[in-house]
Amino acid sequence: MATEQTSNEGQQEKGNENAVPNASLLTIVGFRNAVMEQYRKAKENAEAYPYVWGSYLIVYGGFGLWVAYRYKKLRNTEDRVRALQEKLRTLRQERDPTNSSAVTEKVKSSTDK
Repeated sequence: MATEQTSNEGQQEKGNENAVPNASLLTIVGFRNAVMEQYRKAKENAEAYPYVWGSYLIVYGGFGLWVAYRYKKLRNTEDRVRALQEKLRTLRQERDPTNSSAVTEKVKSSTDK
């Protein structure tokens, strides 16, 4: 009787081990099917209403281009400011090398925050 119970328990454990990969496989397949279904619905909608989707593309595409342009302009401005600050720092060090080292250390420590 005891040997029958242990063999049944062993079979149940093997069944549970096999069930876990199958369950994860089913969730992956289910997720893939859900994504494919949403893609199919979006594709049908785009084919049914091309002007709506075209307007979305124009509006949000234009907005994305504008953001990219402004970001690039901001980076260029920051680069110019850094170059001017470096130029000012070198001019200050040329004028008064003894006092400028203390000022430079203070500026560097405040920018490290």
